[in-house]
Amino acid sequence: MKNLLVTSLMVFFLVSCSKKSEGDVSGSEVGEDTPGKDTFLNPLISNGADPWVLKHGNSYFYTHTTGGNLELRETAFMEDLENADVQEIWEPPSGEDYSFQIWAPELHFIDDKWYMYFAATSHNEDSEKVDANRRMYVIESSSESPMNTDWEFKGKISDETDYWAIDGTVLNMDEGNYFIWSGWRTTNQPENSGKQQLYIARMKNPWTLEGSRVMISEPEFDWERNGLVNEGPVVWRNPDGEIFLFYSASGCWTDEYKIGVLQLKGGNPLDADSWIKHVDPLFEKSEANSVYGPGHNSFFKSPDGTEDWVLYHANNNSGEGCGEKRKPRMQKIDWDENGFPVLGVPADTSIPMKIPSSN
Repeated sequence: MKNLLVTSLMVFFLVSCSKKSEGDVSGSEVGEDTPGKDTFLNPLISNGADPWVLKHGNSYFYTHTTGGNLELRETAFMEDLENADVQEIWEPPSGEDYSFQIWAPELHFIDDKWYMYFAATSHNEDSEKVDANRRMYVIESSSESPMNTDWEFKGKISDETDYWAIDGTVLNMDEGNYFIWSGWRTTNQPENSGKQQLYIARMKNPWTLEGSRVMISEPEFDWERNGLVNEGPVVWRNPDGEIFLFYSASGCWTDEYKIGVLQLKGGNPLDADSWIKHVDPLFEKSEANSVYGPGHNSFFKSPDGTEDWVLYHANNNSGEGCGEKRKPRMQKIDWDENGFPVLGVPADTSIPMKIPSSN
């Protein structure tokens, strides 16, 4: 009997150790560089600037800037993004105003159809003309899933000024949809000095704007003026349904690229005074965690809908700028007692984090 008891204890000990070695432990107990089945490490994939994700049904549809085409990845779990299949959904014809430098695509589902908004320009030997010709465009698909090549080019989406525009996104409200983007005051680059503001206009339909644009934000605080940029707007609501407009400030070519926020306090999003800008950035570089230039973000809900997560790009080292070294990362966010977003500090890529909550 004594020998049987000893043997049983030894078997229990060995099984327990075996389970421990498989990584079945809480996030706080996991050591560096040892993600388990309930944890993950940033970055999610090896490169990907301007990451965007849309949760639809039980799938996450992810995209980022490729420069030359539009691609999507579909996954049931964002922590498994690297294993998702890549589908090219559209490639521009050559020689058009929208054939070159395709940037910051966003997927939206509006009126039971899929829309992909993106910035593009035309090829030119003169780099200033390449930059000056940037505008927003949109494609449409009526397929059940966006993971196909059945997309129709709907054309340029612009307000009546048709000025420089990038990083378009959509604000959905009960009374209709609004388009928000980063743009210039004029078409004259020296006069504009490359300064980027945020604009909004009402959408007549998913590919047409109506009425005049309204400027709702411009670089004004010191932390926004290292490059004079407001760009990458994205809408997210707190648990009470209040609307926040997140954006990236300062130049992406600097380590000081960071995330700020405006809150819609009035009922009319076309009234600039209805948007209140928070005086401090929400999310910025962490030298301690070796994260530089975090920004151009989007958001998503966890699979069970109980958590909010931010998806953003960043560099691992100082001075890496706007190139292909930017990688997508994600981390859970919180809301304070007043319903204000708390993004925290960009996470250390060597520390495993708990995966989004799932049933």
